[in-house]
Amino acid sequence: MTGKVVVLITAPKGKGEELAEFIVSRRLAACVNVVGGIRSFYWWKGELVRDDEDLLVVKTTRDALPSLISEVKRVHPYTVPEIIALDVVEGNPDYLKWVEDEVKTSGSGEPGSGGGEG
Repeated sequence: MTGKVVVLITAPKGKGEELAEFIVSRRLAACVNVVGGIRSFYWWKGELVRDDEDLLVVKTTRDALPSLISEVKRVHPYTVPEIIALDVVEGNPDYLKWVEDEVKTSGSGEPGSGGGEG
């Protein structure tokens, strides 16, 4: 394993960019892609629901994952937001190093500690 994860997060249509900027500005991830135009079908409180949503594809480190989950849950508009992490088994070593470098912060070295600009 590489110590990197790709995290999938759904958000209400039109809220994905706001959430992506929140995540990256806090160095909880190196990069977030926002994929618009997805339609989700799911059960909620005993009813089948169909929603248009944004999908966030988040590239981060396993070490930053607990902070990412906690912070996203704190600001996400859903009661039970989808936050699913998938291990990155292998990838471009230069890209994986870049993810590691960008998630780390100056100062404490702890992901999500508010270091960096922004």
